[in-house]
Amino acid sequence: MQLFQEKDIMDKISRLAITEALKNTVDPEIGINIVDLGLLYGIDVDEENEVTIKITMTSPMCPVTSIILADVQLRTESVKGVKKVEVDLVWDPAWSPEMITEEARLGVA
Repeated sequence: MQLFQEKDIMDKISRLAITEALKNTVDPEIGINIVDLGLLYGIDVDEENEVTIKITMTSPMCPVTSIILADVQLRTESVKGVKKVEVDLVWDPAWSPEMITEEARLGVA
């Protein structure tokens, strides 16, 4: 009996690869990548290898939102196998400093 279908395995690999790529997207005001900052809310990879990324910003008034969104788009598109990318900016739940990883808090992320 096969525990995982091939699609499930590919989705997990793709999500991991995308997460790793997004660790290179740094909030220029804070100096922490968006993954460790807690801004990445979700990655969905469908059967066509089309990706939907859900992210938030530290504030609705964030002056670098467009820069971060563009970088997320480009870095996700650069992951091997990704066919299409949609980046959704969401505000629920609201971001808070508690979402920052322990590594980032300690300055090792």
